Amino acid sequence: MNIAVLSDIHGNYVALERCLSHAYSRHIDTFLFLGDYVGELGYPERSMQLLYELNKRFPCWFIRGNKEEYWFSYRDGGEQGWKDGSSTSGSLLYAYRRLSPEDLSFFEKMEISREIKLEGFPGFTACHGSPYRVNDKLLPEDEKTMRIMERVETPLVLCGHTHVQRKIAYGEKNVLNPGAVGIPLGSGGKTQYMILHGENGAWREEFISLSYDTDRVIREMYEAGMQFHAPYWSLITEKILREGKVSHGTILGRVMELCKTDCGCCNWPEIPEKYWEQAISERHWKKGEDADNENSTAVGRG
Repeated sequence: MNIAVLSDIHGNYVALERCLSHAYSRHIDTFLFLGDYVGELGYPERSMQLLYELNKRFPCWFIRGNKEEYWFSYRDGGEQGWKDGSSTSGSLLYAYRRLSPEDLSFFEKMEISREIKLEGFPGFTACHGSPYRVNDKLLPEDEKTMRIMERVETPLVLCGHTHVQRKIAYGEKNVLNPGAVGIPLGSGGKTQYMILHGENGAWREEFISLSYDTDRVIREMYEAGMQFHAPYWSLITEKILREGKVSHGTILGRVMELCKTDCGCCNWPEIPEKYWEQAISERHWKKGEDADNENSTAVGRG
C-alpha cells in the first residue's frame, strides 16, 4: 500500500503535473491532498482540471485548507474587501474570480480533518494546519504542537500549511509534512511531495523533491498579469519559486508592522501599497541571503 501525499499546490499546475508524473512512475494509485489548491499563480482552472481528472481515475482524499476557507468567507461576506491591484488581496481576488460554482462545491464537501483507517495499518489523521484549525502551524519544539499531538488519537498526523518538508516526533507519535507542491520553502526551487509506504503493518515516509520548469511557471504568472493584480505579492512569489528562501508571511508581517507604526493600526486587507514597497526595498533581494522564518505569525494570509 503506497499513498502519494500532496499539499499546498497554490495554483502551480506545472509543479503538480511533475509530482503526479513522478508518482505514476512509482506505480502510486492512491492520493491524499492536504489543502490550498489554488492561490498565487496564473490559470488556477488548470490545477482544478488536473484534480478532477485524477479524482476520476484513482482513489483520492481531499482535505480543506485555509485558502478554501478564504473563498467561502469572501463569498459569504458579500464579496467585499478584496481589491484588484492590491498586493494584499489581489491574488486572492484573481483566483476567486476564476473559481467555478463546481469548484466551490468541490471545496465545500471537504473536511478540515479526517481520520483515515486502512486494513492492516495504523490509522492516521490528515489535515491542513492541524486537526482543529486550518491555519494552525505544527512546528518543531513548539508547545502548541505538543499539546495538539497529545490530543490526537492516531499515532500519525499528516499536515501541510507551513510549506516546509519535515518530520516531528513526540513520544510514540509523529507529524509528517510533505512540503509544498506549488510554493515550497527551503527546497531550492524544487517541488515537493511525500510517499507514504505501508510496509509490514506500519507506515514509512519518503520525502520527494523534484526539479521542474519554474521558468515556465513564472512566465505564465506574468502572462496572466499577476504583476498587475498583486504587484509585490507576485514579486515575492517569483522569489520563492526561484530560491525558496523568503516567505510571504515574513514580509507581510513587516508590511503590517510598518503600517501600524505609521498609522497607529493596521487592518488586513486595507494596507496601502507604499508599505509593501518599503518592506521590499528594505530587503534589497540580496543573492544568497539566509532563509527567512517561514513560521511568521502574521495574520491574514498564507
